[in-house]
Amino acid sequence: MNGPREAVIEPVLDDPVPLHIDHVRGDPRSALDRVLRDRLQRRLRGARRTDPEFAAGTAAQVVAFTLEGGKRLRSALAWWGWRAGGGPVSGPVARHALVACASLELLQTCALVHDDVMDGSATRRGAPCVHRSHEDEHRENAWSGEARRYGESLAVLVGDLALAWADDMLADALPGVLRPEAGRAVWRQIRTEMIAGQFLDIRGQATGSRSESLALRIDLLKTASYTVERPLHLGAAMAGAPPAVVEALRSYGRDVGIAFQLADDLAGAYGDTGTTGKPVGDDLLQGKTTLLLALGTRLARDRHDAARSEVLEQVGAGADPALAAAVLDELGARERIAEHCRGLAARGVSHLGGIDLPEPVRDVLTGLAGRLGEVE
Repeated sequence: MNGPREAVIEPVLDDPVPLHIDHVRGDPRSALDRVLRDRLQRRLRGARRTDPEFAAGTAAQVVAFTLEGGKRLRSALAWWGWRAGGGPVSGPVARHALVACASLELLQTCALVHDDVMDGSATRRGAPCVHRSHEDEHRENAWSGEARRYGESLAVLVGDLALAWADDMLADALPGVLRPEAGRAVWRQIRTEMIAGQFLDIRGQATGSRSESLALRIDLLKTASYTVERPLHLGAAMAGAPPAVVEALRSYGRDVGIAFQLADDLAGAYGDTGTTGKPVGDDLLQGKTTLLLALGTRLARDRHDAARSEVLEQVGAGADPALAAAVLDELGARERIAEHCRGLAARGVSHLGGIDLPEPVRDVLTGLAGRLGEVE
């Protein structure tokens, strides 16, 4: 009797990527997209040999989610960190660095898919979340068991596979960069901090916390570190950047990363679904511990405004998100958060003043902060 066929493991870096690596002297996103498409198509072929149904139901979803959405912000910042650290822009070493940077996109897939499960979100990027699409599949086929549990379970597997592939992609690339062990150390920190931030987010929501210090801690770990600071750090570390450059990039990343989250909080409360890709008011509906909500709650209490305090105390427990957003605006919390966002963006740029950076890197980082400095 024949046993199960052993899966063939396909090497990831057996052949050079067909990239014109010199082109990433400018915007690296097209090169990152080509790296991701090449690597993920290889992984999908391997998944089909493991099991065709698994490939169609889980692996293909990782590929589609990663390739069809996202702004490549984290991976691009990692590349700019590499450039800031003196890493080459062409040749085999640069190619390996680009692959390592691109692995952050798979980490992002894991984070978003799992985050949507934990938040019970309905849409992501204007389409049903992964868990919701599997719930619909379960119901349409009238399968046994609970549709919600099935959908959430498969979404967990999609996120887990994305994390595994991210680790694999980084591990394949690191031996070819200038300082592989330094890069690996930062990668460990990214993963742990991302999960710590998510833990604090969930705990704060469950306890109904209105702590401003907790909100800032969540912003630091869940967004600033993971989105800006550590991607820059990863690239710089892989290039063997001097300590002064690493510290300047990290300081920039912390301030601009928190500003990034504050701007996202404002967009989530006052923006539009067409821009955010998610229903406006979701964070207020769920009672997320945001600085916007924490600050507004304190302002209402300090002013002994019982009516507005009552509205904000009910956020996450049935309060109308639109009413809560209006109350926060009336209290001045919206403007204070926007002002703080602008101040952080300016301070972030100031950290770059004492270091030498290639002009493209300086232009990109000041441009990113500049857009945050226009938040209203």
